[in-house]
Amino acid sequence: MIEKAMILAAGFGKRLNPLTLNHPKPLLKIKKETLLSNTIYFLEKLKIKDVVINVHYHSEQIIDYINKKKFNLNINIINEQKEILDTGGGVMNALRYLNKSFLCINPDTIWDINYIKDFKQMEKDFFLNKKKCYLLVVDKIKSFDKKLKGDFNLKGQKITRDKNKNLKYIYTGMQIINPEVFSNINEKVFSINKVWDKLIVNNELFGLQSHADFFHVSTLDIYKKLNVK
Repeated sequence: MIEKAMILAAGFGKRLNPLTLNHPKPLLKIKKETLLSNTIYFLEKLKIKDVVINVHYHSEQIIDYINKKKFNLNINIINEQKEILDTGGGVMNALRYLNKSFLCINPDTIWDINYIKDFKQMEKDFFLNKKKCYLLVVDKIKSFDKKLKGDFNLKGQKITRDKNKNLKYIYTGMQIINPEVFSNINEKVFSINKVWDKLIVNNELFGLQSHADFFHVSTLDIYKKLNVK
């Protein structure tokens, strides 16, 4: 059973400038909730007990926000003060808190109750079939932002990424990871794509297709449309 999760909250959110010039993207609001609080409340619904959040850009604002909100989860914050470690480096840097398989999630997606059944299916299949990394993906046609390009293709449950083919599925921002996938990486700053690409070569990257409508805060225009939706 998954008990721990990591929220990736260190990025610059440049595509939402000027809103993110003075504020970090995770603290932008959709209706009454920030992207970060929406994600944390979603994790509570999943019965997650411990959460790690990495921060860098306007880190003091996120730290202050977490301290004031007093969420019901046990939260550890890792401040990447000197340099931002990218998605893969950020996760690997947090492994001291994540000693067994965990959920990794991006706050850019609007997580709602429709994703709970997806998570439960992922969790069950991940442990039953001893997977190393399991992504939740969605068909591009389900995306609110029609300009988003696909990240992968899906054959059964196996994820592929042939760049010469039309990539049909978008990564939702949710994955279950076994920490061992980072064992042979010696870099400090790297994208999670480095991990995924290695797994794809060995036919070890798996995916579940979500059928929920996909709302992802990708650009300033999409953000504005989601707030009046």
